[in-house]
Amino acid sequence: MFKTIAIILPAYNEELTVVDTMRDFFGACPDAEIYVIDSASEDRTYELAREAYQQIGCKGYVLRESRGGKAAAIRKAFMEIEADVYVMADADMTYPASDLPALLAPVLNGRADIVCGNRHSSGVYKRENKRPLHDFGNNLTRRLINSLFKGSLGDILTGYRVMSKRFVKNYPILSDGFELETEMSIHALDKGYFIVEVPTDYRSRPEGSFSKLNTLTDGVLVLKTIFSIFVKYRPLLFFSLCSFAFAAAALAAGAIPVMEYIHTDKILHIPLVILASGLSILAMLSFSVAVILDGLAAGQRFNHALQLLHWRNR
Repeated sequence: MFKTIAIILPAYNEELTVVDTMRDFFGACPDAEIYVIDSASEDRTYELAREAYQQIGCKGYVLRESRGGKAAAIRKAFMEIEADVYVMADADMTYPASDLPALLAPVLNGRADIVCGNRHSSGVYKRENKRPLHDFGNNLTRRLINSLFKGSLGDILTGYRVMSKRFVKNYPILSDGFELETEMSIHALDKGYFIVEVPTDYRSRPEGSFSKLNTLTDGVLVLKTIFSIFVKYRPLLFFSLCSFAFAAAALAAGAIPVMEYIHTDKILHIPLVILASGLSILAMLSFSVAVILDGLAAGQRFNHALQLLHWRNR
Protein backbone atom coordinates (compact mmCIF):
# COMPACT_ATOMS: atom_id res chain seq x y z
CA MET A 1 0.00 0.00 0.00
CA PHE A 2 1.41 3.40 -1.02
CA LYS A 3 1.94 5.82 1.84
CA THR A 4 2.23 9.57 1.44
CA ILE A 5 5.31 11.16 2.98
CA ALA A 6 5.50 14.79 4.09
CA ILE A 7 8.94 16.33 4.66
CA ILE A 8 8.65 19.32 6.99
CA LEU A 9 11.43 21.91 6.98
CA PRO A 10 10.99 24.73 9.52
CA ALA A 11 13.02 27.72 8.39
CA TYR A 12 13.98 31.03 9.95
CA ASN A 13 16.34 33.22 7.93
CA GLU A 14 17.72 30.29 5.91
CA GLU A 15 18.04 31.95 2.48
CA LEU A 16 21.54 30.48 2.04
CA THR A 17 20.52 26.87 2.61
CA VAL A 18 16.78 26.33 2.14
CA VAL A 19 16.90 25.65 -1.62
CA ASP A 20 19.85 23.24 -1.32
CA THR A 21 18.05 21.44 1.51
CA MET A 22 14.91 21.05 -0.60
CA ARG A 23 16.94 19.78 -3.53
CA ASP A 24 18.79 17.33 -1.28
CA PHE A 25 15.59 15.79 0.11
CA PHE A 26 13.90 15.72 -3.31
CA GLY A 27 16.85 13.73 -4.64
CA ALA A 28 16.60 11.23 -1.77
CA CYS A 29 12.80 10.87 -1.83
CA PRO A 30 11.28 12.29 -5.05
CA ASP A 31 7.77 10.99 -4.27
CA ALA A 32 7.55 12.90 -0.99
CA GLU A 33 5.83 16.24 -0.54
CA ILE A 34 8.18 18.91 0.80
CA TYR A 35 6.80 21.66 3.01
CA VAL A 36 8.88 24.66 4.05
CA ILE A 37 7.46 26.37 7.15
CA ASP A 38 8.69 29.96 7.05
CA SER A 39 8.80 31.08 10.67
CA ALA A 40 8.67 34.88 10.34
CA SER A 41 11.92 35.11 8.38
CA GLU A 42 13.39 38.54 7.75
CA ASP A 43 15.39 37.58 4.66
CA ARG A 44 14.43 36.01 1.30
CA THR A 45 13.72 32.52 2.65
CA TYR A 46 10.04 32.63 1.65
CA GLU A 47 10.64 33.92 -1.89
CA LEU A 48 13.49 31.52 -2.63
CA ALA A 49 11.58 28.52 -1.29
CA ARG A 50 8.54 29.36 -3.44
CA GLU A 51 10.67 29.67 -6.57
CA ALA A 52 12.45 26.40 -5.76
CA TYR A 53 9.30 24.30 -6.21
CA GLN A 54 9.20 25.13 -9.91
CA GLN A 55 12.96 24.88 -10.34
CA ILE A 56 13.26 21.50 -8.62
CA GLY A 57 9.90 20.06 -9.61
CA CYS A 58 8.99 18.77 -6.16
CA LYS A 59 5.51 18.59 -4.66
CA GLY A 60 4.41 20.67 -1.70
CA TYR A 61 4.31 24.36 -0.86
CA VAL A 62 5.48 27.01 1.60
CA LEU A 63 3.53 27.67 4.78
CA ARG A 64 3.95 30.93 6.65
CA GLU A 65 3.88 31.07 10.44
CA SER A 66 3.76 34.58 11.89
CA ARG A 67 4.75 33.42 15.36
CA GLY A 68 8.45 32.82 15.76
CA GLY A 69 9.96 29.62 17.07
CA LYS A 70 10.45 26.12 15.78
CA ALA A 71 7.63 24.69 17.91
CA ALA A 72 5.10 27.10 16.38
CA ALA A 73 6.24 26.13 12.88
CA ILE A 74 5.95 22.39 13.54
CA ARG A 75 2.60 22.87 15.28
CA LYS A 76 1.23 24.59 12.18
CA ALA A 77 2.58 21.84 9.94
CA PHE A 78 1.08 19.05 12.05
CA MET A 79 -2.30 20.80 12.06
CA GLU A 80 -2.53 21.63 8.35
CA ILE A 81 -0.62 18.86 6.56
CA GLU A 82 -2.17 15.45 5.98
CA ALA A 83 0.12 12.50 5.28
CA ASP A 84 0.77 8.92 6.36
CA VAL A 85 4.37 9.58 7.40
CA TYR A 86 5.93 12.84 8.58
CA VAL A 87 9.62 13.72 8.34
CA MET A 88 11.01 16.56 10.45
CA ALA A 89 14.39 18.05 9.60
CA ASP A 90 16.10 21.45 9.56
CA ALA A 91 16.49 23.70 6.54
CA ASP A 92 20.18 24.40 7.19
CA MET A 93 21.80 21.41 5.43
CA THR A 94 23.02 19.88 8.72
CA TYR A 95 20.97 16.68 8.30
CA PRO A 96 21.86 14.77 5.10
CA ALA A 97 18.91 13.47 3.10
CA SER A 98 20.93 10.37 2.18
CA ASP A 99 20.07 8.97 5.63
CA LEU A 100 16.33 9.36 5.06
CA PRO A 101 15.59 5.87 3.61
CA ALA A 102 17.04 4.23 6.73
CA LEU A 103 14.92 6.45 8.98
CA LEU A 104 11.76 5.87 6.95
CA ALA A 105 11.95 2.06 6.92
CA PRO A 106 10.83 1.30 10.54
CA VAL A 107 7.77 3.58 10.27
CA LEU A 108 6.80 2.38 6.77
CA ASN A 109 7.08 -1.23 7.98
CA GLY A 110 4.95 -0.53 11.05
CA ARG A 111 7.76 -1.30 13.51
CA ALA A 112 7.92 2.19 15.03
CA ASP A 113 5.79 5.24 15.75
CA ILE A 114 8.80 7.54 15.78
CA VAL A 115 12.35 7.14 14.46
CA CYS A 116 15.07 9.46 15.76
CA GLY A 117 18.31 10.14 13.93
CA ASN A 118 21.13 9.51 16.41
CA ARG A 119 23.96 11.95 15.76
CA HIS A 120 26.10 10.67 18.65
CA SER A 121 26.50 7.00 17.74
CA SER A 122 29.34 7.63 15.30
CA GLY A 123 30.89 10.54 17.21
CA VAL A 124 30.35 12.89 14.26
CA TYR A 125 28.24 15.36 16.24
CA LYS A 126 30.91 15.73 18.91
CA ARG A 127 33.46 16.53 16.19
CA GLU A 128 31.22 18.97 14.33
CA ASN A 129 29.68 20.68 17.37
CA LYS A 130 31.62 23.83 18.25
CA ARG A 131 29.83 24.46 21.59
CA PRO A 132 31.06 22.26 24.48
CA LEU A 133 28.35 23.60 26.81
CA HIS A 134 25.68 22.47 24.35
CA ASP A 135 27.14 18.97 24.45
CA PHE A 136 27.10 19.08 28.26
CA GLY A 137 23.46 20.21 28.31
CA ASN A 138 22.50 17.51 25.81
CA ASN A 139 24.10 14.78 27.91
CA LEU A 140 22.56 16.07 31.14
CA THR A 141 19.06 16.14 29.64
CA ARG A 142 19.50 12.72 28.02
CA ARG A 143 20.62 11.01 31.23
CA LEU A 144 17.85 12.58 33.26
CA ILE A 145 15.10 11.61 30.81
CA ASN A 146 16.40 8.07 30.34
CA SER A 147 16.59 7.65 34.11
CA LEU A 148 13.11 9.00 34.83
CA PHE A 149 11.33 7.27 31.95
CA LYS A 150 13.36 4.04 31.82
CA GLY A 151 14.50 4.81 28.28
CA SER A 152 17.72 4.17 26.41
CA LEU A 153 17.76 7.00 23.88
CA GLY A 154 21.17 8.14 22.70
CA ASP A 155 20.11 11.48 21.16
CA ILE A 156 17.22 13.22 22.91
CA LEU A 157 17.61 16.55 21.10
CA THR A 158 17.97 15.41 17.49
CA GLY A 159 15.92 17.43 15.02
CA TYR A 160 15.92 14.65 12.41
CA ARG A 161 12.83 12.49 13.02
CA VAL A 162 10.33 10.36 11.13
CA MET A 163 6.87 9.94 12.68
CA SER A 164 3.72 8.00 11.95
CA LYS A 165 0.39 9.75 11.48
CA ARG A 166 -0.86 8.07 14.66
CA PHE A 167 1.89 9.78 16.66
CA VAL A 168 1.59 13.19 15.00
CA LYS A 169 -2.18 13.49 15.30
CA ASN A 170 -2.11 12.45 18.97
CA TYR A 171 0.71 14.74 20.04
CA PRO A 172 -0.26 18.20 21.32
CA ILE A 173 2.75 20.51 21.01
CA LEU A 174 2.88 22.67 24.14
CA SER A 175 6.45 23.99 24.02
CA ASP A 176 7.40 27.36 22.54
CA GLY A 177 10.79 26.96 20.91
CA PHE A 178 13.79 24.65 20.85
CA GLU A 179 12.39 22.59 23.75
CA LEU A 180 10.30 20.85 21.07
CA GLU A 181 12.61 17.85 20.62
CA THR A 182 12.82 17.24 24.37
CA GLU A 183 9.05 17.48 24.76
CA MET A 184 8.53 15.13 21.81
CA SER A 185 10.92 12.53 23.24
CA ILE A 186 9.28 12.67 26.67
CA HIS A 187 5.79 12.38 25.17
CA ALA A 188 6.83 9.29 23.21
CA LEU A 189 8.44 7.63 26.24
CA ASP A 190 5.73 8.57 28.72
CA LYS A 191 2.82 7.47 26.49
CA GLY A 192 4.39 4.20 25.40
CA TYR A 193 5.01 4.82 21.70
CA PHE A 194 7.44 2.56 19.86
CA ILE A 195 10.73 4.43 19.38
CA VAL A 196 13.64 3.40 17.17
CA GLU A 197 16.99 5.18 16.80
CA VAL A 198 18.98 5.06 13.57
CA PRO A 199 22.57 6.37 13.29
CA THR A 200 22.76 9.47 11.11
CA ASP A 201 25.44 11.79 9.86
CA TYR A 202 25.64 15.43 10.90
CA ARG A 203 27.26 18.30 9.00
CA SER A 204 28.37 21.74 10.02
CA ARG A 205 26.44 24.65 8.55
CA PRO A 206 27.79 25.99 5.25
CA GLU A 207 30.05 29.03 5.44
CA GLY A 208 28.03 32.20 5.94
CA SER A 209 25.11 30.41 7.60
CA PHE A 210 24.72 31.01 11.32
CA SER A 211 22.97 28.98 14.00
CA LYS A 212 20.03 30.50 15.88
CA LEU A 213 21.08 28.73 19.09
CA ASN A 214 22.55 30.66 22.00
CA THR A 215 24.56 28.95 24.72
CA LEU A 216 23.28 31.13 27.59
CA THR A 217 19.59 31.25 26.69
CA ASP A 218 19.56 27.59 25.66
CA GLY A 219 21.19 26.69 28.97
CA VAL A 220 18.35 28.43 30.78
CA LEU A 221 15.87 26.55 28.59
CA VAL A 222 17.53 23.24 29.51
CA LEU A 223 17.13 24.03 33.23
CA LYS A 224 13.53 25.10 32.64
CA THR A 225 12.88 21.89 30.74
CA ILE A 226 14.36 19.75 33.52
CA PHE A 227 12.14 21.50 36.09
CA SER A 228 9.12 21.07 33.83
CA ILE A 229 9.85 17.35 33.40
CA PHE A 230 9.68 16.78 37.14
CA VAL A 231 6.56 18.89 37.74
CA LYS A 232 4.50 17.64 34.76
CA TYR A 233 5.59 14.03 34.41
CA ARG A 234 7.03 12.97 37.77
CA PRO A 235 5.18 15.12 40.34
CA LEU A 236 5.20 12.40 43.01
CA LEU A 237 8.98 12.27 43.02
CA PHE A 238 9.48 16.05 42.80
CA PHE A 239 7.01 17.14 45.47
CA SER A 240 7.90 14.20 47.75
CA LEU A 241 11.49 15.43 47.69
CA CYS A 242 10.24 18.93 48.49
CA SER A 243 8.16 17.50 51.34
CA PHE A 244 11.18 15.61 52.70
CA ALA A 245 13.33 18.75 52.53
CA PHE A 246 10.71 20.84 54.38
CA ALA A 247 10.27 18.10 56.99
CA ALA A 248 14.03 17.84 57.57
CA ALA A 249 14.29 21.63 57.92
CA ALA A 250 11.34 21.60 60.35
CA LEU A 251 13.02 18.97 62.51
CA ALA A 252 16.28 20.94 62.50
CA ALA A 253 14.53 24.20 63.44
CA GLY A 254 12.34 22.55 66.09
CA ALA A 255 15.10 20.52 67.75
CA ILE A 256 16.47 23.50 69.71
CA PRO A 257 13.12 24.56 71.31
CA VAL A 258 12.33 20.93 72.15
CA MET A 259 15.67 20.40 73.87
CA GLU A 260 15.20 23.68 75.72
CA TYR A 261 11.82 22.58 77.02
CA ILE A 262 13.16 19.19 78.10
CA HIS A 263 16.00 20.72 80.14
CA THR A 264 14.46 23.96 81.40
CA ASP A 265 10.67 23.60 81.05
CA LYS A 266 10.83 26.84 79.07
CA ILE A 267 10.91 27.80 75.40
CA LEU A 268 13.14 30.79 74.72
CA HIS A 269 13.48 30.56 70.92
CA ILE A 270 9.90 31.35 69.93
CA PRO A 271 10.81 32.30 66.32
CA LEU A 272 12.24 28.81 65.80
CA VAL A 273 8.96 27.30 66.99
CA ILE A 274 7.05 29.40 64.46
CA LEU A 275 9.52 28.49 61.70
CA ALA A 276 9.31 24.78 62.51
CA SER A 277 5.50 24.93 62.47
CA GLY A 278 5.46 26.70 59.11
CA LEU A 279 7.92 24.22 57.59
CA SER A 280 5.85 21.29 58.88
CA ILE A 281 2.77 22.71 57.19
CA LEU A 282 4.70 23.14 53.94
CA ALA A 283 5.91 19.53 54.17
CA MET A 284 2.34 18.25 54.53
CA LEU A 285 1.07 20.48 51.73
CA SER A 286 3.88 19.37 49.40
CA PHE A 287 3.09 15.71 49.98
CA SER A 288 -0.61 16.34 49.40
CA VAL A 289 0.20 18.10 46.11
CA ALA A 290 2.46 15.16 45.16
CA VAL A 291 -0.35 12.63 45.60
CA ILE A 292 -2.94 14.78 43.77
CA LEU A 293 -0.75 15.61 40.77
CA ASP A 294 0.47 12.01 40.47
CA GLY A 295 -3.15 10.91 40.23
CA LEU A 296 -3.83 13.50 37.54
CA ALA A 297 -0.73 12.42 35.56
CA ALA A 298 -1.87 8.77 35.73
CA GLY A 299 -5.31 9.84 34.52
CA GLN A 300 -3.79 11.65 31.56
CA ARG A 301 -1.81 8.55 30.56
CA PHE A 302 -4.96 6.45 30.82
CA ASN A 303 -6.98 8.87 28.68
CA HIS A 304 -4.23 8.98 26.06
CA ALA A 305 -4.11 5.18 25.87
CA LEU A 306 -7.89 5.13 25.46
CA GLN A 307 -7.62 7.78 22.74
CA LEU A 308 -5.14 5.60 20.84
CA LEU A 309 -7.57 2.67 21.01
CA HIS A 310 -10.26 4.82 19.42
CA TRP A 311 -7.71 5.97 16.83
CA ARG A 312 -6.93 2.35 15.88
CA ASN A 313 -10.62 1.49 15.59
CA ARG A 314 -11.23 4.59 13.47
